[in-house]
Amino acid sequence: MARIRQADVEEVKSRTNIGDIVGERVALKSAGVGSLKGLCPFHDERSPSFHVRPQVGFYHCFGCGESGDVYSFLRAMDHLSFTEAVERLAARIGYQLHYEDGAPTPETGGRSRLYAAHTAAAEFYRSQLSSPDAQLARQFLGERGFDAGAAAHFGVGYAPQGWSALRDALRSQGFSDEEMVNGGLVSRGQRGVYDRFRGRLVWPIRDVAGQTIGFGARRLFEDDQGPKYLNTPETPIYKKAQVLYGLDLAKKSISRERRVVVVEGYTDVMACHLAGVTGAIASCGTAFGSDHITVLRRVMGDSEGSSGEVVFTFDPDAAGQKAALRAFGDEKRFAAQTYVAVAPEGLDPCDLRLGRGDGAVRALIEAKAPMFEFVMDQRLSTYDLSTVEGRIGALRAAAPIVADIRDSALRPGYTRVLARKLGLDMSEVQPEVDRAARRGSDPAPARERSQQRAPEPGAASETPVRVTLASLPPALELEKRALMGVLQYGHLLDKQTVDVALGLPMPHPGLEAVRQAVSMQPDLTRPGWTSAAVDATREPYRTLAIELLTADFPAGTERIAQTTATESLRGLRLRALDREKAELLGAMQRLAPASDEFRRVGIALRDIDARRRALIEAE
Repeated sequence: MARIRQADVEEVKSRTNIGDIVGERVALKSAGVGSLKGLCPFHDERSPSFHVRPQVGFYHCFGCGESGDVYSFLRAMDHLSFTEAVERLAARIGYQLHYEDGAPTPETGGRSRLYAAHTAAAEFYRSQLSSPDAQLARQFLGERGFDAGAAAHFGVGYAPQGWSALRDALRSQGFSDEEMVNGGLVSRGQRGVYDRFRGRLVWPIRDVAGQTIGFGARRLFEDDQGPKYLNTPETPIYKKAQVLYGLDLAKKSISRERRVVVVEGYTDVMACHLAGVTGAIASCGTAFGSDHITVLRRVMGDSEGSSGEVVFTFDPDAAGQKAALRAFGDEKRFAAQTYVAVAPEGLDPCDLRLGRGDGAVRALIEAKAPMFEFVMDQRLSTYDLSTVEGRIGALRAAAPIVADIRDSALRPGYTRVLARKLGLDMSEVQPEVDRAARRGSDPAPARERSQQRAPEPGAASETPVRVTLASLPPALELEKRALMGVLQYGHLLDKQTVDVALGLPMPHPGLEAVRQAVSMQPDLTRPGWTSAAVDATREPYRTLAIELLTADFPAGTERIAQTTATESLRGLRLRALDREKAELLGAMQRLAPASDEFRRVGIALRDIDARRRALIEAE
């Protein structure tokens, strides 16, 4: 593959706001002037430690240490090559790339081709929905209350009944059979490749950034021997355990309202959105699981101490109850409160909207019940409460649910609710809840301690030494703040002021390494100079440079940041003059008062005092 010209690489990066790219996957909130913060997408965390600085085009997680620019973020999140990352961002901003031979070259990356093929397939299916052959598909939508506008909003389409309609359409656009097979768009048989979806209503499944990565297809014809719903198989760009249908449309609402509604199917998502419940999503052909929770928590900004709601809608039948219990097993992964909404008469949101209108869907979500209360009722329903044995068995089954309620203020009330449901006294129920709480009080640390082995005497540590901001002593606060100010707001500072202050060596080897790398940069107004400074920082201090670049700077506005950074640089110079003066005063005490050397030192001291006064008066 031809290399993209470096000038184009830099130009695309300078025109791209990294905050917008990261913000499509992570709920970011302001963390001070020029800084955004959210839950890290690279590791599971309860408190946000992931910082993004759009002005310098960099991100860093103070929890796991992941960092980089907009290209490294896309490569890590979407498993792209460097070239594919540049091409995707160039296409996003409409920038024409050029390659080493000087001519523009079309995308040739494998994953990029799969994205392009799915975009073309989605357009093909949409166009087919208005064809005469799609009458049954349009009827299906109409009978469920969805008009042409709704179909267009969600990109719903139709896969023709023939064996090669999509294959032929994509071939005509230059896509190979191998690309279509790899993307799950066609299947391979003894007679060649054929369309995977045939005679079906088709929903495009998009990633959080809105790119089509797969499809879900509903059977329409009686002679179709396939499953009722057929989804794209696992491909390089489609991982069903991590994909949520409708998240591209719901993410803004989820981030803004801090509420997500988990439904069971594509039409339920459509019904909720059209009824005004725009935070609805659904899993795609698989159970809602831990990977889905991780994705949602990032979009919600679901951290400890923050308020949020996750509302699950389940059918009241056995399958729905099983799904609820499975969700309850994972619900502790959310910091948000979890709820269950069950429609009257077991109607799903689509049928509820069709029969009773948009208001009924909204009322369903508002009438939600806490997840633990729903699960408690499910547990109790499996016991015969008319017998002593049944009541005791139900108590032992339900007590752990009450004991696990995270809000300690709610626990006593639900202990009384459990006692009332069982027809038992509080004196009988409370001890069982207490025992369940003791049994569930985090046995994991003990197991982990038993599995940890102390290092053998003399064994070298395998963990490399990593210097971080947190490891720096408080006495270095001035140096730290000065370097942070220059890295984050160097474009606002007087270059001579920066050069003079950073011409002074720093006492800590890590800070000194960063100082040297910053001092090498000729132009602090040039886009990308901070990345160059980070790259120029020698190991093992590069992480420290990244943290200085991305950490919260103590300023509320750019003007205050400029002032604070300038004062920090001036502080370095004043402290250096004070040290020089102290050394000269010490030397003077060892000299004869009438000696030439004594007079020279006196002149040098007066010069230091004059320079110090000039610095102070320049404030």
